[in-house]
Amino acid sequence: MIRDAILAQARKEKRTQLTEIESKRFLKEAGIPVVEAKLARTKKEAVSLSKEMGFPVVLKVISPDVIHKSDSGGVKLGLSNITQVGSAYSKIVSAVKQHYPKAKIQGISVQKMARAGVEIIIGMTKDAQFGPVLMFGLGGVLVEVLKDVSFRIVPLTKRDAREMIKEIKGYPILEGYRGQEAADVPFLEELIVKVSDFVDKNPEIKELDLNPVFAYKDGAVAVDARIILEPPA
Repeated sequence: MIRDAILAQARKEKRTQLTEIESKRFLKEAGIPVVEAKLARTKKEAVSLSKEMGFPVVLKVISPDVIHKSDSGGVKLGLSNITQVGSAYSKIVSAVKQHYPKAKIQGISVQKMARAGVEIIIGMTKDAQFGPVLMFGLGGVLVEVLKDVSFRIVPLTKRDAREMIKEIKGYPILEGYRGQEAADVPFLEELIVKVSDFVDKNPEIKELDLNPVFAYKDGAVAVDARIILEPPA
């Protein structure tokens, strides 16, 4: 199983944080929709993967020492040709080395640029008393600014998921506020339940962040994902 291989590798390297690529592979195996990311260790590999995936693409640094990738120049969006990809690769490596001189850069992830949708977040943290608690809200930078989120204790039913979604103040945005494309709310309900089941079946996960998830009128997909494991016993 992919899950077991990823966990074994992280434990071997004494890491508690999975890379974005590992996190997405772990989630995909559980049936949670993600934008697939592949690792490029050289500029040539990044160009080759970009051509294989089809433009436009996104490049992101992969490093266990860099948590906020965007803040350190570790993300480049909407790259539409091989020249831009090559240039972006060099800029990311240079910027990250400047911000985190001691960071171990494993490579650069290449992923297809997802079509924009309503940005949401689905996350999980562990409460000392209640155990895993799931969070839902508007995602991207909005989650930090508005803090418009709802919480439920794992495991969740579909009814819990429905209530979570309707509780946030931004719910009208999901319904298609002022002519915007409405989100597929029944799909989001199922996605929340899937994430709840995933967390329930994997007690070694300490924290989980799917942010942003792009919600569309016909589904949703996690664009970025972060998994933190419990420290070894």
